[in-house]
Formats: sequence, C-alpha cells, structure tokens
Amino acid sequence: MGLFKKNPFGHILFFKRWLIRIAGMMTHQRYKGFNTLEIEGSQIIRELPENNVLFVSNHQTYFADVVAMFHVFNASLKGRDDTIKNLGYLWNPKLNIYYVAAKETMKKSLLTKILAYAGSISIERTWRADGQNVNRQVKFSDISNIGKALDDGWVITFPQGTTTPWKPLRKGTAHIIKKYKPVVVPVVIDGFRRSFDKKGLRVKKKGILQSMQIKEPLEIDYDNESIDAILEKLEYAIEQHPSFLKVIPQKELLAYEEENQKRRYSYKGKLDN
Repeated sequence: MGLFKKNPFGHILFFKRWLIRIAGMMTHQRYKGFNTLEIEGSQIIRELPENNVLFVSNHQTYFADVVAMFHVFNASLKGRDDTIKNLGYLWNPKLNIYYVAAKETMKKSLLTKILAYAGSISIERTWRADGQNVNRQVKFSDISNIGKALDDGWVITFPQGTTTPWKPLRKGTAHIIKKYKPVVVPVVIDGFRRSFDKKGLRVKKKGILQSMQIKEPLEIDYDNESIDAILEKLEYAIEQHPSFLKVIPQKELLAYEEENQKRRYSYKGKLDN
C-alpha cells in the first residue's frame, strides 16, 4: 500500500520521487556547470512550515525557473547553505512542492505532461489562450486545487502570468492569499532569460550568472488589507513595481525590448504562414 501512496491529486508518490530524481540529475549542470546559480536565503527555506506556504516570483522562462527552485528548495532543506552542490539532496526530495502553470502549456507535449506530474497545478488562464487575448471567468475548481495544494504543502506561483518583465500582477494571486492565508515568501530571479530559451528547455548561452534571492515572508493583514494593497506589496517584493524601472540601466531595458520585438516578429511570421 505504501509503495502506491498518492498525493491529493492522485499522483503516485513513488513515481513522482523517481521523476524528480531523474529530472534533477539531468538538469543540475544547467545551474552548476554550464552556468552558475548564485543563491541567497537558504536558511529561510529551512524555517518554513511543512504546508500552506506560497512562493511568489518574477518569471523569465516557462520551466527553468521552477526547476531551479526545486533544486534550491530541496538542497536548502538538506542543509546546503546557498548552494546546490552534491546531488545527494535529490535522493529524498520534498514531494509536496507544487507550481501553478497554464493548462494549455502543460498539455502540449509528452515532456510537459511528465513535468506536470512532478507537481503542476494546471489552470485555465482567464486573459490569454493559444496566443490570443481572451476574457474568461475564473474556474472555481482551479482556485480550489491551489487551496488543496497549499493544504498539502508548498506552492510556487508567478503572479504576472507571463515571462515578459514589468507586467502588472494578476489579482487572482491576491485573492488566493486573502482566502487561504498562506505564508507568502517572495523570490527574485535573474539570468534565466539570458541563459535559456523562452521555454527554459534549451541552454541558449553558457557562462551566465543566474541568481535566486529568497526573501523573508511578507507581513500581511489577511482580513483588512485590500486586494490592491496586497498586489502592490507583492510588486515591490518581487521587484516588478514600476518604480524599479527608474533604476534599471538603459542598456538592460533596451535588451528587454529587443527580445520582445523578436518574439513579436516571430509570432507575426507564424500567422503570415
């Protein structure tokens, strides 16, 4: 019976454990070989409760960001201080780590379906589908699934809902925070956009310094703070508030815009064909 024990979503933990081990071994060099991952805040991970923790982060690739977090969180729990050296931490990984992802993304291929089994909470985006803007109602089952995951363990979410920087945060994250009252831990990442392709599956450039800063949990008055106040607090915490644009070097802003232009032309070309 223990061999086929399942999590609340029906995933067999034995298979999930081996999936994380294998995926971890295959991706480790992306953060500790081809490129270097600079980590800050490992001790914060070790001080968190076993469940009802919500990690909020800026977003740079579809998958490389969250895979790096699986590495860092498990290494930190096994006593590593701001490092992912020595792959032994993967032998007994934390199995109740989940991440929020778009359902359409997680159904696109066999690989994404495998990655989904590792911990995806797949939701239908209310504002975007198949490369088009949409306006859909929030599915209550999606919200309840996030609540179910929080009740079981930790959840990683990217409240901008896009890998494009400086976009406004989606209000759904603030609603989830007010409803389930989790410990909210901000995470700020950088370097992933330069070292990986947009999907985060292919190494685009080697020798890049990646970084991940895990910050202290936010102080939130769940009952009295407004949705907008919580969103603003999150924007500052993950360093995506518009005020940060004033201190970003012009060269970096131009690089962001150039990358966005390339994506727009690429997408237009696909439509023309």
